Amino acid sequence: MDALLFDPFDFCRRNDSREGHIAIADLDRLSAAIADPSGVLEWRLNGGAGKLGYPMLTLSVRGQVRLICQRCLNPLAFEIDSGAKLVLAKDESGADEIEDMLDDDTVDVIVGANTMNIADLVEDEALLALPLSPRHEVCPDSAIPYSGSGKESPFSVLRGLKN
Repeated sequence: MDALLFDPFDFCRRNDSREGHIAIADLDRLSAAIADPSGVLEWRLNGGAGKLGYPMLTLSVRGQVRLICQRCLNPLAFEIDSGAKLVLAKDESGADEIEDMLDDDTVDVIVGANTMNIADLVEDEALLALPLSPRHEVCPDSAIPYSGSGKESPFSVLRGLKN
């Protein structure tokens, strides 16, 4: 994974671009958050400058992960197709200053280091793309009741007991 180390400021200055694949099993935090750590994520990273001239990384991450449906507890395939614009600051106070100047919710301002790991950026973006409560559109087990399915609630009989 050493090949994924880079100097983000130099990368942006040169308008560089890199792409590749990374095994999900190599991403510890992501592997812990999903049901099956097999598979790979495709990523692409472009360097350049943002609106105000600050160094900016543009990252895209794609791939499929296996989650657990919170409704039926069966496996659920989830497609990650996410991107981020990351403006680089030299330190925390600079990040706050840039964030105030940009006033743009589509851009994240992060503190850059002389050496960063692309795998960490990919993992962060993949984790942010995961749903909080993953669910099938229609669960494979039709015995699982859905709210709003038209079935009468088993508690509706209690309504008759009220005064």
